[in-house]
Amino acid sequence: MKRIIFQALGMILFLSGAAFAQGVIIPQECRRCPPRPPFPRPQPIPRVLKVKSVKVETRIDSQVATTKVEQVFENETPYRLEGAYFFPIPESASISDFAIYDGDKRMAAEPMERAKARQIYNEIVRKMIDPGLLEYAGKDLFQANVFPIEPRSTKKIDLTYTQVLKNEGGTVSYRYELGSGRRMMPQPIGQVAASVEIVSQIDLKNIFSPSHSISVKRDGERRARLSFEGTGADTQKDFQLYYSLSEKEFGLSLLTHREPGKDGYFLMLISPKVNLSERERLAKEVIFVFDTSGSMSGEKMEKAKAALRFGVESLSERDRFNIISFSGEEHLMKGQLVEATKDMKREGFAFIEGLRAEGGTNINDALVAALKQFQPGERPRMIVFLTDGLPTIGTTDVKKIISNVTEANRADVRLFSFGVGYDVNTNLLDKLSADNKGTSDYIEPGEDLEVKVSNFFAKVNHPVLSGLRLDLGGVEADSIYPRTLPDLFKGTQLTIIGRYKNSKDRATVRLSGKVGTRDATYSFDGQSFASEKSDNRFLPRLWATRRVGYLLEQIRLNGENRELVDEIVALGTRFGIVTPYTSFLVTEDMKQDFARSERRDNSPRRRLSESMTGVAGGAAAAPSREMAVRRSQAEQEMKDADTVISPDEYLSNVTTVGSKTFMLKDGVWTDTAYKAGDNLPKVEVKFGSDEFFALLAKEPELSEFFAIGEKVIVVFKGKVYQVT
Repeated sequence: MKRIIFQALGMILFLSGAAFAQGVIIPQECRRCPPRPPFPRPQPIPRVLKVKSVKVETRIDSQVATTKVEQVFENETPYRLEGAYFFPIPESASISDFAIYDGDKRMAAEPMERAKARQIYNEIVRKMIDPGLLEYAGKDLFQANVFPIEPRSTKKIDLTYTQVLKNEGGTVSYRYELGSGRRMMPQPIGQVAASVEIVSQIDLKNIFSPSHSISVKRDGERRARLSFEGTGADTQKDFQLYYSLSEKEFGLSLLTHREPGKDGYFLMLISPKVNLSERERLAKEVIFVFDTSGSMSGEKMEKAKAALRFGVESLSERDRFNIISFSGEEHLMKGQLVEATKDMKREGFAFIEGLRAEGGTNINDALVAALKQFQPGERPRMIVFLTDGLPTIGTTDVKKIISNVTEANRADVRLFSFGVGYDVNTNLLDKLSADNKGTSDYIEPGEDLEVKVSNFFAKVNHPVLSGLRLDLGGVEADSIYPRTLPDLFKGTQLTIIGRYKNSKDRATVRLSGKVGTRDATYSFDGQSFASEKSDNRFLPRLWATRRVGYLLEQIRLNGENRELVDEIVALGTRFGIVTPYTSFLVTEDMKQDFARSERRDNSPRRRLSESMTGVAGGAAAAPSREMAVRRSQAEQEMKDADTVISPDEYLSNVTTVGSKTFMLKDGVWTDTAYKAGDNLPKVEVKFGSDEFFALLAKEPELSEFFAIGEKVIVVFKGKVYQVT
């Protein structure tokens, strides 16, 4: 029978750290096993054991979060090992359960004396001289010895802890640092799965993660489940979650970040209540403008017709609609907008069924004819425009089409464009949508047209507030995105990000718009735009990403100028954002990095790197139509970014830590905020020296920067710190 011996060494209390992190096992050769023969040549022991999988299950009930973590580690060596297991936990958390498994047998553990545990940790740090281990400095650590770890086997560990989450201004935050320990690990975590259940006594409004694309399922106003899973670097980063509590009809969350003496950054989330009655739902007017040119024949036409049927079917009886098909000339279902009654819907289905693909593409006349049907009024008005081609008949000049549509839009109609395939003019569709307060989207070959368009209709069929206006209550703000506030729909939330200059601890933010035919204003008192705020360090990079997306779109649609290019270069370099103009992207090594990321990344973010490859010293000229679609998608993703893309997901010589970006220059990880000519005080320490550890004890926040490598330059609290 296998002998299982382990000793839990208890809790290590370092200087305060609000975050908690991914556990690691630092292995060593078994000291209590018989000596190995000298031959064959021994296989080296890894710095840390590979993490095969991580499963995180969290339940948040009235701000009390109970987190259960299950980790599976792999010993790929032919040796029996023992190891030191480290897991940082929140400062205020209490561990309720901890166990190590021998196969399927669960072995519970008891914590022991903490001073000895801290001594062991410090000895490991000094002995290994591993910068990556510094990610765990300044945090509260749970630590245990693990023995035995059998050769070519797995070892499962689980633990459960409970903490009370902070509520600041009605916004609750939760964090799980999956990214910690990554600098020690030779490869990403194999598989990550996480789920969070939120149960509240107060209505849940905004639910937001700046780190991961989460799936959210709501069960009424006070319960929600969210989850994410995946593999590789895109998933293995710190998981951050924010949600707001409010009994109001609209909920508002405000997050800020501001360094002393600099402009601040804010993120505002606004969402309506989830449950709306049919009478609370705004009646709207919709005209579907549908391309039936010859290139739409076959499966493309059948899927487009199915998507159009879904759009008509989902209309409320109080809505008004029409359908216009076009090829060489336009064909109207009705001469004017009609009520979406059952009889009219049936007539609409018959019209859709009779559509055939033939002829050329007259975009100008079809859109102008649609716009002429709208009259100014109180209802939200929109055109859903679907095409797979370029203008080939009638007015074909792009600038003229844009001018004609703008002139014809006298009723404040939103225009939503869908480009099917690559044979489309992205500049035309993007410009039409942007100038008419809508959005554009593209369906690539292989994507399901019906699903994508149906998802759009599922959202816009429930308008709640239109014609939005935002008053920040005397706060001086600039570069706010989105530039034009879109309408709010049921089940959606509006994400607004910008910079601010002055500070106000009690600003009253007001949101105004139309609810049906009446004007409405919602006030949110006591919003704090702080003069100094160290939390939410993701905000500067998120703002910069949106800003760069907007600037790139302006260049593509309106032409290049030096001022815009210079700003893109400055932002890209400062925040490590991938752009066609950023100088660190032009080397051959960078192109190889892109190729590697393309092979391992199948997410929509891949478009960002794909659209930037092959660029040397400036924007690529005369892109292919496929590349034009991908560029438009990449820019739109940046303009709408809610999650932060780290450059180290794509590039080996650029990385981010918090709000800082570092570039590897001559073997030194250098903070992009560092300027050689600055007259800031300079502190130089040797890695691993007594002075080095004394500095970390005094300034524990430096540990996450020093964890990048053995040579680092960082600007921190008005000083330049250089690790040699």
